Amino acid sequence: MIKKIISIILLILILISLTACGEKELTRYESEFIMLFDTATRIVGFAESKEEFTEYSQIIYDNLKEYHQLYDIYNDYEGINNIKTINDNAGIKPVKVDKRIIDLLKFSKDLYGKTNGQTNIAFGAVLKIWHEYRTLGIEDPDNAALPSEEELGNASAHTNIEDIIIDEELSTVFLKDPMMSLDVGAVAKGYATEQVSKTVRDSGMTSGLLSVGGNIRAINNNVNTKEPWNVGIQNPDSGAGQSVLEIVKLDDKSLVTSGDYERYYTVNGEKYNHIVDPDTLFPSKYFTSVSIICEDSGIADALSTAVFSMPFEEGLELINSIPETEAMWIYGDRTVKYSDNFESFIKK
Repeated sequence: MIKKIISIILLILILISLTACGEKELTRYESEFIMLFDTATRIVGFAESKEEFTEYSQIIYDNLKEYHQLYDIYNDYEGINNIKTINDNAGIKPVKVDKRIIDLLKFSKDLYGKTNGQTNIAFGAVLKIWHEYRTLGIEDPDNAALPSEEELGNASAHTNIEDIIIDEELSTVFLKDPMMSLDVGAVAKGYATEQVSKTVRDSGMTSGLLSVGGNIRAINNNVNTKEPWNVGIQNPDSGAGQSVLEIVKLDDKSLVTSGDYERYYTVNGEKYNHIVDPDTLFPSKYFTSVSIICEDSGIADALSTAVFSMPFEEGLELINSIPETEAMWIYGDRTVKYSDNFESFIKK
């Protein structure tokens, strides 16, 4: 699944067990696993015992695995109709799918409207071309090339989100355009992170941090310190000697960063990142990273992609139009700009 490589370093303070009058002792635990959503997932949280925390970790793993398989655009899974199944049947027939796919598609259609079309899950035909050229360019740098404007233009004719036909009563999805291809990489990981955080919260976890490839979701605050969790945003300049650019405070919030500095390839000495501007059909060049803070991880994921491909003033207007949402922009020359209240989240 094509997705952003989100670069956020989780900074966890040294924690001690919490003992309060009349309360059982809560201890800090953490676990990590890889592969799901082609990335690493890290869990930090408090529980009464290792066994209880292991149960929370298993719930997170099991649910993430299901979302990973449902939202995969590259692989088939026995007995599962997923996004790839929908793409394979474009222009052929509707596909009966799990409600979690329909929920994601409806969520994505709503975000398409809110982002003025900058986050478009129907953009797969264009993204597929860039994915192929980037893969070949990384494998064979000497022969790295760019797709032609004609090739990209032809693909962009098959990106109309209205051609995604959802029948909630029958639980089916049909792509009217046989040349259309869904790519949910701009929203799926964040959306799944949000849904899984709700599930584990309902299962009893009251204080934790869930990081799925850098999509950070804080479950309440740090129960030990009674303060927000401290989370670091990576410095995009790897040679600066300072790995963390800012530390932000998260209390029941999400943080997602989109950047151009980890997933890219080079053609004739110029870097081309993986975040493609739907207006130009070429990788966006406005910023080197954009970080979003808001409650919902899925919304943060979608906004980080959208705002990355907007001029600052346009992106700022979008962020200001969404309640309790903040953003930080880093330019190529390392100039930093903030939305109105982002700095209130920065740890001084």
